[in-house]
Amino acid sequence: MPAPWLKAVQTGVELTVLVQPRASRTKVVGEHDGQLKIQLAAPPVDGEANAALVEFIAKTLGVPRRQVTLVAGDTSRRKRLRVEGVDAAAAEAVISGGP
Repeated sequence: MPAPWLKAVQTGVELTVLVQPRASRTKVVGEHDGQLKIQLAAPPVDGEANAALVEFIAKTLGVPRRQVTLVAGDTSRRKRLRVEGVDAAAAEAVISGGP
């Protein structure tokens, strides 16, 4: 059964994310209410948290930053990201299997 926070789209995957800014360090916490919860060290000021989230997802999935797009939730803690060129099964394995 696929993760509820992961959706395969034609060009890659979409991730539904719940962000907790100003954490002690940036990391994936796990699933929370059907969303992938990620703690970010960046503050939610002037788009810093969004930039940090895009950078973290790109690094975690091993894709260039230009392949990660914030689709929805620019000013919300609940966000939707599209990652181009990534297989859904591979994305779930990398994110869920990470420490």
